[in-house]
Amino acid sequence: MRHFPIFLDLAGRQALVLGEGEVAERKAQALAGAGAAVTRLARFAPGSLAGIAIAIGAGAPEADLRALAEAARGLGIPVNIVDRPALSSFIMPALVDRDPLTIAIASGGAAPMLARQIRAKIEALIPPAYGRLAAFLGQAQSELRRQFPDLARRRRLIERLLGGRVAELVFAGRAAEASAALAAELAVATDADAPSPGMVFLVGAGPGAADLITLRAQRLLGAADVIVHDRLVSDDVLDLARRDAARIFVGKARAHHCLPQPEINALLVRLAREGKKVVRLKGGDPFVFGRGGEEAEALAKAGIACEIVPGVTAALACAAAAGIPLTHRDAARSVTLLTGHGKEGVIDLDFPTLVRLGGTLAIYMGITALPRLAAGFAAAGLAPETPAALIERGGTPAQRSLFAPLAALATRAPAWSSGGPALLLIGPAVARAGTDTARQQVAPAGLASTLA
Repeated sequence: MRHFPIFLDLAGRQALVLGEGEVAERKAQALAGAGAAVTRLARFAPGSLAGIAIAIGAGAPEADLRALAEAARGLGIPVNIVDRPALSSFIMPALVDRDPLTIAIASGGAAPMLARQIRAKIEALIPPAYGRLAAFLGQAQSELRRQFPDLARRRRLIERLLGGRVAELVFAGRAAEASAALAAELAVATDADAPSPGMVFLVGAGPGAADLITLRAQRLLGAADVIVHDRLVSDDVLDLARRDAARIFVGKARAHHCLPQPEINALLVRLAREGKKVVRLKGGDPFVFGRGGEEAEALAKAGIACEIVPGVTAALACAAAAGIPLTHRDAARSVTLLTGHGKEGVIDLDFPTLVRLGGTLAIYMGITALPRLAAGFAAAGLAPETPAALIERGGTPAQRSLFAPLAALATRAPAWSSGGPALLLIGPAVARAGTDTARQQVAPAGLASTLA
């Protein structure tokens, strides 16, 4: 290790930035952001370093940069000449600022672009909420030290807090609840090794592609003790979970339930009461035809803390992947999300109202009911030639799309479907789906005639 990593307290101290231009301006802003009183000079002169605690040079004549470096070194003042390691006594790392948490990445001046790329990766992995967590723990530090003077016990407790309900409430921006949860932890923490209360996260897994889940979902998967998932969650998404996490499959298919919904609710409550961090992972979004509302109600009734993490729902994923704009200034000014799978197979849609609304209709789980849906819309006055599309397994590598007027689509769909989950889109905006060539590329072979 050539350079010793260190963080300087510059609050109220004098800093010098020599030079002009964009780079010098950025350095001055960074120093000011750290609380330094910044002096800007275009040229170096004797006496410029009086009272200076740190100096940076960029965008000045070569002779001035060298004079600054030599004078600062002689006085023992930390100096950095940007992109000139040989003239510098310290280097400027790439920073991830999650105040009060700061992460610095440096390559010793050998590959600054690599350090910046690594910073970008860390930026994605460490969301700003970590700064809130660091500040929260800093505020609780004196009380933790008072109640747990033994360092080992205090460390075990903090590790538990970082991996438990208190931290997750802070991440969710629920500061008052986090403070109450911390107080409850400390009130019963006679043994810092005792299990903490569990928590359930209703997490949307999106359409199946692992890179379409949220950063928060990815973080929770990496920290969960148990993953309770349905059949629409892909293996790629499940692979993001930590390796020792238990996985419980509770998948549902049409007319078949691996585990009835009341038993799923009871399972989530039981796991949380055992002190586990539970991720209930659902395809798409948990609150869009995912029964997340029922599970959230059951958890609230049982007094279990719950957080909702949204996901990319099928209407968004399928439309985007098939190139269909859900809204369009010339074709659709609204989107209506519907389900074609009612209780006990009954379709109780208000077809006349839906026809009057216009816009784009996005119908989940509607492929088996498509003939009845088409008949209902036709009876309500929707033209049979209204553009429509079926997108099967949307947002995954196995996606297939079938475009046709609604009446024709209802006739052709049974032979076309492979049994995968499909979304039905109806409305003028469907006809705006990219180009004919693009549509033929996503349609199955032999169905080019359906791309009217």
